[in-house]
Amino acid sequence: MPRKLRIESLGYHHVYNRGVAKGNVFVDDRDKAKFIELMSSVAREYKFNIHAFCLMDNHYHLLIENRRENLSLGMRQLNAQYAMYFNKRHNRVGHLWQDRYKSWYVLDLTYLLTLFKYIELNPIKAKMTHTVGEYRYCATYSIFRDAVPPFLQNSFVLREYHTKELFELLGIAMSQKESEIIETFHKTRYRKQDGEMQTVILRHIADYFQHVEIKLDRNKAIKRAHEEGHSKSDIAKYLSLSVAGVSKILKS
Repeated sequence: MPRKLRIESLGYHHVYNRGVAKGNVFVDDRDKAKFIELMSSVAREYKFNIHAFCLMDNHYHLLIENRRENLSLGMRQLNAQYAMYFNKRHNRVGHLWQDRYKSWYVLDLTYLLTLFKYIELNPIKAKMTHTVGEYRYCATYSIFRDAVPPFLQNSFVLREYHTKELFELLGIAMSQKESEIIETFHKTRYRKQDGEMQTVILRHIADYFQHVEIKLDRNKAIKRAHEEGHSKSDIAKYLSLSVAGVSKILKS
C-alpha cells in the first residue's frame, strides 16, 4: 500500500520521532548535543525556523516552520545523518528510528502556545526535572538564559512574550482543556483543496466495520480506514488488536 503523502504546505508543523522498539536514541549529553548541531545545520540549509524542541531519551519533539515546501527533505536529512552518527559512535547496525517521522500541520495558530507548552513541559511530565527551563535540551533552557541559538531566534514566543511572562505561563501545569486541545490537534487530518488547507471530517471508525463478517473484509476495512485518515492505534483500539497486528495487515 502506498505511503500517505506528507503535508508540505508552508507553516507550522509539530514533528515527532522515536527509537525503534521504543529504544533510546540519545544515550548521553554528547548524543543530544550532536542532534542539536545537526538540527541547526539542517535549519540553516532548508530555511526552517525552529520554535520549540525537546530531546528525550527515546524520542524528540520539534515545532518547525517551513518557508519552502521542503519539510520532508530536511527531516529525512536530519534523521539519516543522526542515525549514521549514532550507529558509528555506538557500534551498532540497523534502523535507529521506529518509522518515518510523524508530523501534524498547525492550521489554527491560536493553539501555538498550547503546543509550545506541551513540547517544552515534556521533561517535567517525565519527572526528569521539576521546573520549566532547567532541562538543557529544550528551547526554554536557552531562552531563559538569554543564549538563544540562531535556529531559534525567530521563535514566535520571542516576538510575543517577555521572558518573565513566558516563564509564568509555562509554570502552570497543562490544564484538562489544554490536554484535550492537543489530543484533538493530533487526531485532526487535513487536505489541500483549491490551494488552501482544509480540515478533513473523518467518518466514525465504527462505520467501516458495520457489515464486516469475515477476516478478509475486516482487513479491507482496516486499509480503508487508515487511508482515509484514522491512525493505526485508533484502529487497533477499536478492534482490540495490537498496533503491530494492524501494521502487518496494512503491509499485506
